[in-house]
Amino acid sequence: MDAIVVKNLTKIFVTKERRGFLKKSVKKRIVAVDHISFNVRRGEVFGLLGPNGAGKTTTIKMLSTLLIPDEGDAWVNGYHVVREANKVRESIGVSLYSDRGFYWKLTGRENLRYFAYLQHIFPRDAEKRINYLLKLIGLEKDADKLVEEYSTGMKSKLNFVRALLNDPPILFLDEPTIGLDPNSSRKVREVILELSREGKTIFLTTHNMEEADFLCDRIAIINRGKIIAIGSPGELKNMVERKGIIEIEAYNITKEIVEKMRNNDIIGHVSYNINDSISLKGKIRIGLNGNMSEYLPEILKILVNSGLKIVYFKPVEPSLEDVFITLTGKGFYEEEKSNK
Repeated sequence: MDAIVVKNLTKIFVTKERRGFLKKSVKKRIVAVDHISFNVRRGEVFGLLGPNGAGKTTTIKMLSTLLIPDEGDAWVNGYHVVREANKVRESIGVSLYSDRGFYWKLTGRENLRYFAYLQHIFPRDAEKRINYLLKLIGLEKDADKLVEEYSTGMKSKLNFVRALLNDPPILFLDEPTIGLDPNSSRKVREVILELSREGKTIFLTTHNMEEADFLCDRIAIINRGKIIAIGSPGELKNMVERKGIIEIEAYNITKEIVEKMRNNDIIGHVSYNINDSISLKGKIRIGLNGNMSEYLPEILKILVNSGLKIVYFKPVEPSLEDVFITLTGKGFYEEEKSNK
């Protein structure tokens, strides 16, 4: 039996949109999750990968019984998420990307004691478990500070520890490394892989493609509420036709330059991400419509004539970014911006 089974799961939010100062607000219907279906096998790390606003957190909230679906069904550890919600909660640990679930006037350790009490863990066992987890995640030195003094990264760590308190067979982790420094992110990833080796089922959401590629046995790519592909990282990358992929780091990346590239017949897709809004420095990723050696001279000519100041130019292997572009026609981070 699979650890998680999802069939046609749907969530719709109705909001009010004001169209003018003196005009009445109009109801707006937003389909956050649109009839998604997938299974998660026992003991695997399953990633839900998508841009911000794609429906990832809404999905994880429905599966962890925090939101009631409008349509469809889902079972976690064999229990229906609506009809058997209490049984589901006994089977899972949940870490959501939010600090609103903590009591700011209590210390991190006091918060964990409180949540352990709610989960009916004996005090002596709870103390051992809390001490072990705080040390495991590198939060023991800050455990007795008030949560209101915590940084974003410290709150993320505390969220992660809380999810592990009851040693559940199934974990839901929403953006588990967001807000963490590189060392802390690496530690959380190591813990996730160790938990997987112990046989835990881990369902995580992320918009970090490299993280999904590194951690996940299988990945479902979600965009605008719909699942657009499911498979192992290797299977997904094989969806991209075996043509040349080029990565460029450059200054002076403008929308006009990118559009000119997109309109060139030898270029299949272009994605870009600008890191510095002043110098317009960033990275461009180009997928060719043919063989690398055949088109390389022409690509170099296009780049030289474009006005870009190139830092480096190199052929690269297909990535999940290329899969996303192939399926949606738009770059991953461009889609994030359009969802805001």
